[in-house]
Amino acid sequence: MKLGLQLGYWGAKPPADGNVGIARTAESLGFDSVWTAESWGNDVFTPLAWIGAHTSKIKLGTAIAQLSARTPTACAMAALALDHLSSGRMILGLGVSGPQVVEGWYGQPFEKPLARTREYVDIVRQVLRREAPVSSAGPHYPLPYTGPGATGVGKPLRPIVHPLRADLPIYLGAEGPKNVSQTARIADGWLPVYYSPFRQEVYADQLKEARPGFEIAPLVLVNIDDDLEKALLPAKMMLAFYIGGMGSQEHNFHKNLMCRMGFEAEANKIQECFLAGRQAEAIQYVPTQFADEITLSGPKARIKERLQAWRESPVTTLLINGPRMDEATLRTLAELVL
Repeated sequence: MKLGLQLGYWGAKPPADGNVGIARTAESLGFDSVWTAESWGNDVFTPLAWIGAHTSKIKLGTAIAQLSARTPTACAMAALALDHLSSGRMILGLGVSGPQVVEGWYGQPFEKPLARTREYVDIVRQVLRREAPVSSAGPHYPLPYTGPGATGVGKPLRPIVHPLRADLPIYLGAEGPKNVSQTARIADGWLPVYYSPFRQEVYADQLKEARPGFEIAPLVLVNIDDDLEKALLPAKMMLAFYIGGMGSQEHNFHKNLMCRMGFEAEANKIQECFLAGRQAEAIQYVPTQFADEITLSGPKARIKERLQAWRESPVTTLLINGPRMDEATLRTLAELVL
């Protein structure tokens, strides 16, 4: 099992050194990859390029690059450029985000996310293969464009730059059963936001079509503390925010996933409290069992013991994040996992 460092997206300001120091530490400790994210603040590629310029061997992943943030060809251009500049270290993680972000921030329709994902991935792969001029019948990303306002002079183009790798790995962030099934069929890896090695049956059927070498790299919050309840608090706060507020009452994929994992009553209560402005109460309704299963929390000895369940799962990489991603924490994880 490999380790990846998930740096996420920035808050109000970027980290003092652009996360270069912690990325270098992870690289020196044998971490396989480092990942950045985007929401509606910083983009995902610029911080990754900054980190890539200050490292030499650690892989560079986007988890995730939002589909609606850029067209498929623009995304492929960024990926092939970063792959060249990093000497083949790029992993392209993609995801649809949610309707609030897609329609509220990017000003695009959210409809048919599975079909959009298929088209998007197909176009990106066409660019990376560079076998012929890139074209797509659409309807979501037609190339060349012939719709309203078109001049009629557009033609399929082949990328000027020869991509370094035609098989640059593409991972997908997916939560719903149909989305996970499609990910297993068309992608090289899967980026689950919540994964419990104690409930492998939740995704077992969806992963049956995965090809040999298919990677599974879940986000795993890590908090080492002798007090288990204290260690789980950051995870509960995160879960309350995502399940309660990261999406509308009708469209919240994180809440739906928690329901499928066996905590429907609690998920409904979390959302009810959060949307009513009672965030502290929402945190109290996050089940300790759920927060514990999807994280590595508590004393070092307990984390070492619970790692066995992850080793016995299909997971290939742990993408770690947490409230204290310092050298001591990374060194402990490298000792326990690697």
